[in-house]
Formats: sequence, structure tokens, C-alpha cells
Amino acid sequence: MSDAVDFIVNRSDLRQTAFVPGSDSADSDLESGQVLLRVDRFAFTANNITYGAVGDMIGYWNFFPAKDGWGRIPVWGFGDVVRSRHDALKAGERIYGYFPMSTHLVVQADHVSAVSFVDAAPHRAALPPIYNQYLRITAEPGYDRAYEAYMVLFRPLFTTSFLLDDFLAENAFFGARSVILSSASSKTALGLAFLSKARRGQCEVVGLTSRANTAFVERTGYYDRVVAYDYVQSLAAPPAAVFVDFAGNVTVAGSVHRAVGEQLKYSCSVGVTHWEKMALTEELPGPPRILFFAPDHGKKRVGDWGPAAFQSRVGEAMRQFLASTAPWLRIVDGHGRHDVESVYRAMLEGKVDPSEGHVLSL
Repeated sequence: MSDAVDFIVNRSDLRQTAFVPGSDSADSDLESGQVLLRVDRFAFTANNITYGAVGDMIGYWNFFPAKDGWGRIPVWGFGDVVRSRHDALKAGERIYGYFPMSTHLVVQADHVSAVSFVDAAPHRAALPPIYNQYLRITAEPGYDRAYEAYMVLFRPLFTTSFLLDDFLAENAFFGARSVILSSASSKTALGLAFLSKARRGQCEVVGLTSRANTAFVERTGYYDRVVAYDYVQSLAAPPAAVFVDFAGNVTVAGSVHRAVGEQLKYSCSVGVTHWEKMALTEELPGPPRILFFAPDHGKKRVGDWGPAAFQSRVGEAMRQFLASTAPWLRIVDGHGRHDVESVYRAMLEGKVDPSEGHVLSL
């Protein structure tokens, strides 16, 4: 009997969850070109809550279908080839990419090269290509298994940070002299703050966070100023500012728009860490809120620079960022159903210590 498991979530109520027999398993029959992967370990961050909160809006539920009304939240992680009906992919090979919160996944391998392949399953054909690519770790430059936790935690998040920083710089920060980030303790915000502060003299970097997380955010050293949500009004009459909203909380966003007023030159939404107060389309005073979808800007930069140069630039920036995380980051490994569900619920309720990076396995 297969011990394959899926962790599923009610799409209309993220608090309802269940463990069910896996959609794919070690016993799955494979067709030509298909590969069975065993999901080994994956990161779980506030970014994954965003996937669930906007799953119907952006299509995240479509990657790994579940029974009606339920979904499997996507995660970034590592898996191993168990069985293969593709000549170029052999059992035992280690793979990095986009997985469900499951023990197994069958993919339709296509466009296989020495470094990667694409899941060409029909239900994924219309989805953003960046999520359908899987890396063959044996070809990954500088790969070290000891650093896998950092890779699964930060590679996708920091890529978004990098693309945001590049987008703002390309637009000369829309004439602003201040960058305001909500959910300042989230890992994507920390990456952007690190990159923005590196552009010394261009912009002040302001982090908005809860009172409970203020000391932690200050300790990272990435922000020039940290403001608790209760004191957003202190942003009144700042230098011209741009607002990058990782919280997706309409109350916070409204407070920022009203406090900064005419000095707010640009506002974009990236995440929804405050998923229960999400209102990404609600009109607010000042500039319209734009949804920043990282894969779109990533596609542009890959076209501008070429795939190798793009990965090289992101990789070098991420190495510098990771070197700065030692004073505040603690990796926490979790195993089995209890740990997966406990971390999921803590992240959903915003009760995870921001200094922790959670890496899980079913």
C-alpha cells in the first residue's frame, strides 16, 4: 500500500486543512516522458500564504489540482527521481523546483537539457513558465547540500526582491527619495531592504511592521527607519516616497496613502501576509496600486540580459544577502504531518518568529 500523502487546503477557508492519500504515489503508472519525483524538503514562508490567498485570482491553485473546493499550496523545494520514463532522467537524480505540499509528484518532462527540464503537463501549459522549470542539481554551479535550506528559503523570495529593486531602479524610484515597505519582517521585504539600502544615498528605506516585530526588524540593520503600524501617521510630509506593500492589508495601505499624500509617487502590491484583511483592488487616495507580478519583470530581464547573465546577477546579489543573514536567521527543520500542519497554522495566523526559516518534509 502506498504511503503517499497530500496536504490540502479549503480554497474558500484557508483554516480548513486535511491530509489525504496522495494524488501521485510510488505506485503511479508512468506514461512515456513522465517522471515520478519524491518531494524531499521544502520551505514554507509567508509567501506561500500569499499563494493560497490569491490562488484563484492569479492561478496558483491550478498547478497542483485537488478535489473540488480544495487545493494544494505550491512550495519551492527539492525532490529526487524515483522512477523515470525519460531516457535523460535517471532514478536518484536530485531536482529543485515548484512542488505541492505532498510526498510525490509526477511530471511530464520536456525540453530536457543538462541543467533543467520543464513540466509540460497539459494543465500547466498556460501557467507562467518560470514555475514550470525544474533544475537538475548536479549541474548547479557551486551546489552544496549543506546549504539547501538557504536555497529553498531564499532563492524564489530573493529573486522577487531582486526584480523589485531592479524595477524601481530602472524607473529611478519614480522620483522618490524614500522606499516604504510593509510587512518589513517578511523575507522578501528583508531582501528588498538589503538591496535598496545598498544603493546608499539614493533612498531612505523605511520598514513598517507590528510592534512585536519592531526590535527584530531594527536588529537586521537593513532599514534606515522602522515604524510600527500604530504610528504610520508619522510618515506625514516625508520626502517623495514609493510604497511596496507586502502585507496586502487595506487598512495599512490606506493609512500609508493618506499619511504620505501627494508625496506618494508609486504604490505596488506584492504579497498578502495580512491575508484576512486583503483588498488588493480597493481604491485609495493617491496613485493607483499596481500588482507587481515578478515573473513578468523577470521575463523582460531574461530577454534583456540572457538567461545565464540573469541567473549570475541574481546569484551574486543573493550570496551577498545570505552573508548578511547570520546574525538574525535560524533554520528550523520540521518533519512529518504534525510539523507541517503546525508551521502552516502558525504562518497563517502570523505567529511565526521572523528570525526563523522553516524547512519542512512530509
